[in-house]
Amino acid sequence: MVMARREVLVQLDDDLVEQLDAVAARLGTNRSDLLRRGARAVIDAEDLAEADRELRDAYRRQPADPVLVESARRLAAETAPAW
Repeated sequence: MVMARREVLVQLDDDLVEQLDAVAARLGTNRSDLLRRGARAVIDAEDLAEADRELRDAYRRQPADPVLVESARRLAAETAPAW
């Protein structure tokens, strides 16, 4: 499925443009595709960071039961593969 695209003006310094072009050439793509991928990576990273913040906040509101944590620790120690 092809999504509609909107042209967006972004100002970059010459050094950054050269670096982007070099990476794009190594990856066999173009600057626009590389910037789209970079934007998606930033958004995905922020989504993960937000989920992590929400999880930490939930544990602050409702801390884990120490007995459950100890049981999980023992079970993990007994079932973990030998590296």
